[in-house]
Amino acid sequence: MITLVALSWAAAALLMATLWWRQLRTQDATSVDAAWSGLIGSICIAYALLGTGDTSRRVLVGALGAGWAFRLFWHIWVDRVQRHQGEDGRYAAMREAWGASAPRNFFGVYQAQAVVAVFFTLPLLGAMQGGALTSLALPGVLVWLLAVGGESLADGQLAKFRANPANKGQVCREGLWRYSRHPNYFFEWLHWWAYVLIGQGGLLTWIGPVAMFLFVFRLTGIPHTERQALRSRGDAYREYQRTTSAFFPWPPRE
Repeated sequence: MITLVALSWAAAALLMATLWWRQLRTQDATSVDAAWSGLIGSICIAYALLGTGDTSRRVLVGALGAGWAFRLFWHIWVDRVQRHQGEDGRYAAMREAWGASAPRNFFGVYQAQAVVAVFFTLPLLGAMQGGALTSLALPGVLVWLLAVGGESLADGQLAKFRANPANKGQVCREGLWRYSRHPNYFFEWLHWWAYVLIGQGGLLTWIGPVAMFLFVFRLTGIPHTERQALRSRGDAYREYQRTTSAFFPWPPRE
């Protein structure tokens, strides 16, 4: 198992180094987010094919993990890479702040993404271990369907809102975004509980929901997203923060 994880990291590091070299020419690091989710999906398939554990367990977790990851990859690729004009605001701000050190620092960003991608495959690998599927597999699949369905709905609602030129500079409060400032992050986090159930609470499976919660609240999720939103939307977003739950969907405050 350790060898398989190490080989996955080596392949991820090589791919991210190649993409880093590409962004040196394009001056656009937006595609690194799509690459992150694509890596998880690809590694998940490799685990299902080459790992240990009951075959039915590996097939189910491999299908769920790859399905989630490649859906996210496609959404990010279409929404942020193909439709978005210019570099994502987060990376543009980093490039400006770093100045001449940007090439070196972005190499670290890309390699960190490779490490994080492999780290988030560990819950999938953990859920693949063991014998035949148990009765917890069904509620696990139901949680996965709810989470991926909710995340897809939230992404679609936001994309539709942004596609309307009349909404430029406005805050999306439509659909799920009325009840949470980050419903996509909430359903992303919820998705990881599916593998805790399928994996019968195995130690590695807990990495998913615990680490995702920390990433969303303390590292790359809500803090960065909301700083960018405050820069671009100002008081309108401050009012949104005052009235709307940051994460868990909840009726808005008056």
